Amino acid sequence: MSHPDRKADFSGVTSRVDTTADKKDTADFSAVSSRVDTTAQKTGQASSELYTVKPGDTLSHIAKNFYGKASAWNTIYDANRDQLDNPDRIQPGQVLRVPARDDR
Repeated sequence: MSHPDRKADFSGVTSRVDTTADKKDTADFSAVSSRVDTTAQKTGQASSELYTVKPGDTLSHIAKNFYGKASAWNTIYDANRDQLDNPDRIQPGQVLRVPARDDR
C-alpha cells in the first residue's frame, strides 16, 4: 500500500554531464593507406575501356568501331549486363565498359 503524502527523496542524487563539445581532438589518419585491386588484375583479364553512348549509337555500331565487326555487339552487352536489360535500349550519356579485344 502506498502513502499518498510521501514524496520521493532525491537528496542523494548527483549528476554529471560529459560532453564532446569541449574536446577538439582531430582524427589521425597518418597510418591509413589504401590499395585498389581490380577483378581484371586478379583474374588476369585484359582491361576494358569506357565509352559514353552518343545519340544514334547501337551496340553494333560501337562493336564495329572497337572490334572491326558489328557482330561482336554481344561482347559489349555481356560486359554491361549489370546496367543493360535489353541490348536495343542503350541511352545517350550512358557509360559502357568495352572489353579489350583479347576478351572477345
